[in-house]
Amino acid sequence: MTIGCDIAIIGGGIAGYTAAIRAAQAGKKVVIVEREKLGGTCLHRGCIPSKALLRSADVYATMRKAEMFGVQVDGTVSLDFPKVQQRKNSTVESLYKGLQYLMRKHDITVVQGTGTVIGPSIFSPKSGSVAVEFPDGDMDTVVPAHLIIATGSRPRMLKGLEPLAGQIMSSDEALEMDRLPKSMLIIGGGVIGVEWASMLIDFGIEVTLVESASRLLPGEDVDASAELAKQLRRRGVRILTGIQLKLETYTYSDGQAAITADTADGPVILNAERVLVSVGRQGNVENIGLENTDVRVEKGAIKVNAYFQTNEPHIYAIGDVNGGLQLAHAAAHEGLVAVDHILGGKEQAPDHARIPRAIYSKPEIASIGLTEDEASKQGHPVKIGKVPFQAIGKAQVLGEPEGFAKVIADAKTNDVLGVHIVGPHATDLLSEASLAMLLNATPWEVSQVIHPHPTLSEAIGEAMLAIDGKSLVF
Repeated sequence: MTIGCDIAIIGGGIAGYTAAIRAAQAGKKVVIVEREKLGGTCLHRGCIPSKALLRSADVYATMRKAEMFGVQVDGTVSLDFPKVQQRKNSTVESLYKGLQYLMRKHDITVVQGTGTVIGPSIFSPKSGSVAVEFPDGDMDTVVPAHLIIATGSRPRMLKGLEPLAGQIMSSDEALEMDRLPKSMLIIGGGVIGVEWASMLIDFGIEVTLVESASRLLPGEDVDASAELAKQLRRRGVRILTGIQLKLETYTYSDGQAAITADTADGPVILNAERVLVSVGRQGNVENIGLENTDVRVEKGAIKVNAYFQTNEPHIYAIGDVNGGLQLAHAAAHEGLVAVDHILGGKEQAPDHARIPRAIYSKPEIASIGLTEDEASKQGHPVKIGKVPFQAIGKAQVLGEPEGFAKVIADAKTNDVLGVHIVGPHATDLLSEASLAMLLNATPWEVSQVIHPHPTLSEAIGEAMLAIDGKSLVF
């Protein structure tokens, strides 16, 4: 069967379904080709399930220290991990049903099968049609006027440390554990690694976190990285940075994995019951038919312009597959930009400095714009406003007074260059800073916003005041 449409999208993750909804709102006939489930990595193997587990871990950790809030818990606080997984799955299923409803609401056709881009054929004189193979072996062909590739990414693995049942996992396998191990070695101190380290230490697991760079989260502000490392160590996470693993030394015996690492103090042997590899993600560019087109792939990513067009103007690529920021909200926005361009608009991809970043460890880390080092290297005369959460009444009430809000501004132009928040609900606080940067607000303008008291949002206003030495609380 041949299915004609205005826009076909390969991949039903957040980039793909966001693009589909916006196109359908504009009256376009849209077909999504998805080989697994709508929602993609974010809904089924990333953002949502991991945050559901993090929430359970946080509740468990809070219950174990309930006495500090004057709450007496009779009996032993225990963890029922199968029920934790059940809650995670229920959360995902609820959102999945909501997404399916949105597809019906907007009359978007979802074709469940494996899509492959085909070249010029009897179906179309140009490449970009999609051959869809169904699980039973049947085939359909989708013939669009425009094609959007949104095939996402998968965990990057290390040679010799590929997933192995009962021993080595990526984040995909870790989300499906039926029991918690007694100890975990996490390889990679980026976003995924620190979130899992924070979660597992709250679940009571012995955690070792290793990173080849000189610090955790090397892409974030150095102060944020240092604060996170301090708090994770205080909670019991063993952190080793600036190390090189000798992958060939990996062994597994008597329920224990072992691998040798070179450190500044000499070689050490790292042991744990399970190993989690979290060294980034790679785009799904293979086996989708790109060889049948003139679409260029460079360094494992599809080459695109500011509108997310490929070499073939009617073919677009959005989300992780194009090598940009691997963030769900960035992918969704790329979908909007691509569809806007198909509809004749001129909106371009936003500067990466305007895209917020959120890390859901404890403490949470939220940031937008330049780090202090980046601002200095770009030649900005930097001035800093920094206020600790210890000075914020609501943080004291919550029992989470550690962390800070930090604002980086240009001393000459007074432009806000970056905002970095480390502490309670940091990810929920960041949108004010995001709006400020979008509107090109100065620190003084943001400081004039009346922040309700007592709230955590006061940290933003106070950090903006601190830029000029006028903080009222610190």
